[in-house]
Amino acid sequence: MIVCVCRRVSDQQIRQAAADGAVSLECLQFELGVATQCGRCADCASRVLCEARSHASQPPHGAVAMLQPQLA
Repeated sequence: MIVCVCRRVSDQQIRQAAADGAVSLECLQFELGVATQCGRCADCASRVLCEARSHASQPPHGAVAMLQPQLA
């Protein structure tokens, strides 16, 4: 879906920016131009970024954590 109509930025572009290291709306503004014209997309862009970052920090569903042996 298009999040920023002024700059034609999609949610997928925001998710990719998050995967590439974007951590704030300011990062999205610098990288993609989001919320730099009319600003109406700022809330939606921030939500998409937060969702993308929270999904990236969670292990995949059903993943088993591998433990490294402790050296004595």
